[in-house]
Amino acid sequence: MAAKDITDANFSQETGTGVTLTDFWAAWCGPCLMQSPVVDQLAGQRSDVSFLKMDVDANPETAQEMGIMAIPTLIIKKDGEIVERLTGYTPADQLNNILNQYTK
Repeated sequence: MAAKDITDANFSQETGTGVTLTDFWAAWCGPCLMQSPVVDQLAGQRSDVSFLKMDVDANPETAQEMGIMAIPTLIIKKDGEIVERLTGYTPADQLNNILNQYTK
């Protein structure tokens, strides 16, 4: 199962409850294209986290509000509160270990 695409309009609703990981990306970003399959892979393996993707070019408001200055940036929220912010490529095993801290 792939991560769900979200927009400025539904970001707050989609990230308000439970553990969520949002991948902020853009089509022209090489490292983003490396990160995307990792996020999709984990989305297929874990049902305890909602995996989301937001194209920063199509949804600049949320990216600006979240202070996204570089991409890829992964924002992990627990019950609507930011608990982790990862900038740059993050390997699957490292990302899995970080997520485990918030789902146990």
